[in-house]
Amino acid sequence: MNITVIDKPKALSILKPNSKWVWRGDEYSGLEWLDEDQTKPTEQEILDKQAELQADYDSKEYQRKRAAEYPSYGDQMDYIYHNGIDAWKTDMIDPIKAKYPKDNS
Repeated sequence: MNITVIDKPKALSILKPNSKWVWRGDEYSGLEWLDEDQTKPTEQEILDKQAELQADYDSKEYQRKRAAEYPSYGDQMDYIYHNGIDAWKTDMIDPIKAKYPKDNS
């Protein structure tokens, strides 16, 4: 189950970079637009950007899981020094990639 990590203010910040606004609460009605250079986005534009960013975040879950399980860089370099790159790939990297495959769907 994926958790929503991209909130509306974050989506707005990416949709309208460097814009000036204040958002009170969770509803679009709480958005006070202060920027004179950029137009205020519609609620749907913000929701669409939020969904786009969330989908991108969700699609990279395998990357976050892999990163959490890979040994430290120092341990990996030590392993390569003592055992070579092929052994490093076979023993340290490939098992984690197999455990958390990249979803190409």
